[in-house]
Amino acid sequence: MKSYLLITLFALASLMSCTNSKTQEAGNEEVEENGQPGVVVLSTKQQQALHLTVGPVQKRNLTTVVKVNGQLEVAPAKKADVTAIVGGNVKKINVFTGDKVKKGQTLAVLEHPDYIKLQEDFAVVANNQEFLEQEYKRQKELYENEVGSGKDYQKAKTEYNISKAKYQGLKSRLELLNLSPEEVKKGNISSTITIVSPLTGYVNEVNIKLGTYVNAETILFEIADNSAIHADFMVYEKDVHLLKNGQKIHFTVANQIGKEFTATVFAIGKKFDSNSRAINIHAKINQETTGLIPGMYVTGHLHTDNIFTNSLPNDAIVKEGAKSFIFVVDSTYKSTGKTRFKMREVIPGKIDEGYTEVSFIDKLPENAQIVMNAAYYLFSEMNKDELGEDD
Repeated sequence: MKSYLLITLFALASLMSCTNSKTQEAGNEEVEENGQPGVVVLSTKQQQALHLTVGPVQKRNLTTVVKVNGQLEVAPAKKADVTAIVGGNVKKINVFTGDKVKKGQTLAVLEHPDYIKLQEDFAVVANNQEFLEQEYKRQKELYENEVGSGKDYQKAKTEYNISKAKYQGLKSRLELLNLSPEEVKKGNISSTITIVSPLTGYVNEVNIKLGTYVNAETILFEIADNSAIHADFMVYEKDVHLLKNGQKIHFTVANQIGKEFTATVFAIGKKFDSNSRAINIHAKINQETTGLIPGMYVTGHLHTDNIFTNSLPNDAIVKEGAKSFIFVVDSTYKSTGKTRFKMREVIPGKIDEGYTEVSFIDKLPENAQIVMNAAYYLFSEMNKDELGEDD
């Protein structure tokens, strides 16, 4: 019995010793992870709480730049003011502000007695045209065979040509009103006309309501093709001599915080604004323009040369004394739910619009991923771990 108790006590002591050893090893391993000089380990939850982002070194032009501002615009050929061509009463409105429409889509329906009269006039002229054409051909044949008189032939020719001109004029007017001349010839008369979109785009303005009378000059709708949006910037007189087509502009839009766009200058104005002493330049946006709306305010900087250097956001760099550092993802570290970052020294250069030029003391690994926005936090966390402070 005593032998059995001794064996049991020895087994329990061995198990507790093994468990304590494993616990101590795990603790030592965690301390070793964050206790190494220039190293910090963060869990996935910590990274999410920081909204931490990583990315490669960026090539940016931080040399000669010109500060610019302006707004988003659509080219004149890509926007339209829709009118009625002829007056009428609004019978139906098919769209709302903000709707996307296709070229030829019906926007509204108008009605008026004048539309009926126009079609009746065309029907009369069209039917008479056939008779005059036949009479003209008959008189021409008689005249050429020296049977009919020249006077009758000339009269038939004149009446036919007058009728033909009137026929073509009325036909063109019907087509402008989106009425079918062929249907009118068959006797199908309509009291309404349709107003259609001249291009594919978005409805920016609706200036009518049901029952109101609109004349030919009234702007019923404003349509714009926002896919053709570009950026217009103002450049002051002192910087005009630096401008060239093809130059790049980095800019931001007020409603898209944290997102940067690039554009390429394609046209430079030739006239100064008398008040601001500046000229307009037009630039094609190089990214997807979804969400951008004409009239939005934009601000940025134009690069006057093509010298691009290694650059990082200012928040990617932390300073300690006279030195500057960044944090790079350790791609060799494998641990579920954790990422290890190594501190690397850099030499900062020019600073512009939230970015800093950097030179590296040691060459970075290929495709290195750098912390872009939380270097100060990682630096503080690393120092805390190195000093052995408790969480």
